[in-house]
Amino acid sequence: MSEPLLRVLAKMRSHLLDPDALVKAVASGRQKGQQPTWKRVEFRYVDLKAGRHLQVVAYDETQAHTSNHAVGDAARDAVDALLDEPFGNWHVETTTQSHQVRVTKKLEALLHTTERSEEVEVDRGHDRDKERLLAEDDPVFRAIGLTDADGKLKPSRQAKYRQVEEFLRLLDASIGDAIKRGKLRRPTAEEPLRVADLGCGNAYLTFAAQRFLTEVRGLPVRVTGIDVKEQSREHNTAIAAELGVEAEFVVGSISGATLDEDPEVVLALHACDTATDEALARAVAWRARLVLAAPCCHHDIAAQLRRNPTPSPYAMVTRHGILRERLADTLTDALRASLLRLEGYKVDVVQFVESQHTPRNTMLRAVLSGSPVKGGGVRAEYDEMVTAWSIRPRLADLLAEVDRSRA
Repeated sequence: MSEPLLRVLAKMRSHLLDPDALVKAVASGRQKGQQPTWKRVEFRYVDLKAGRHLQVVAYDETQAHTSNHAVGDAARDAVDALLDEPFGNWHVETTTQSHQVRVTKKLEALLHTTERSEEVEVDRGHDRDKERLLAEDDPVFRAIGLTDADGKLKPSRQAKYRQVEEFLRLLDASIGDAIKRGKLRRPTAEEPLRVADLGCGNAYLTFAAQRFLTEVRGLPVRVTGIDVKEQSREHNTAIAAELGVEAEFVVGSISGATLDEDPEVVLALHACDTATDEALARAVAWRARLVLAAPCCHHDIAAQLRRNPTPSPYAMVTRHGILRERLADTLTDALRASLLRLEGYKVDVVQFVESQHTPRNTMLRAVLSGSPVKGGGVRAEYDEMVTAWSIRPRLADLLAEVDRSRA
């Protein structure tokens, strides 16, 4: 039987504000026609030096944001703010009960409560290891050289491990959301999801993605890595054989990459300068359903900014080399996003990993949503930008070649 939503949330509020009985609570999903600020929020009480606090971990598309709130007014304000969010599901665990709440399309609540057979003990420690998408001792990390023979992370490879972990979180969210929204088909054993990694190098992320999607998410995938170096092909093929995974590696340029079947997901991670543009253009030519590109250096637009006059009143920015380089980074990726929108993609520019791990921490995430756009506001906005700055993105030229090949 459904109940008034506010009444049920009031019941959950009493559990959330009980620092002795709450084990863990999770809010997720969304109510009909609304979108909460966070994809998922977790609650638990932890014992800090300053006393017991409510720990709230809120997840967006790319990372987790943790905050601690002292028991009392601070915790109450945090809980009330999140109860006001239009989450569609609540799961609240106490020492004696388990509560499941689902919000219906009519914005009523279905509450299911289960009594525990015995009271559980609660872990109030605040320094628990962050949940890993792939365990540190997973064979894939040993094969790609991030861990030693005992499955322990090598101190010198911590930054790379962090990069892989954060990439998997973003990949997981992106593929899951695309499938849920019907933008990407659900793969089967007979027709696995086709994934191409352009400029794969030593394929750290290629192997991690294949392992995670197949072993953790249970999604059949067929991965192909493309790189110009024969050494990379030999190295990666040997690792694939060692792991016993379905992955193929071929030698070729990004712009000249040809596959038996067009890939549905294209990855291009830290391809240098205009190599990222080549990867994006290749993905557009394939009409890939999902594209994840983490650009590296941005020399092309930076060089154009040095050569061309700066529009007023921005001379104070381009006068300083370091600021001009940062501006070039921003302009390059903004124009790439705009060009992809013109090709029918919905584009987000998100943080890949925190800047303390790598200064190259931007990712373009593009989901194919419709047909190419020939005019309108997006085109006018793009034209105005390139005219004002007297620049010509390499991606624009490459996409023009794609259009000519379609004609």
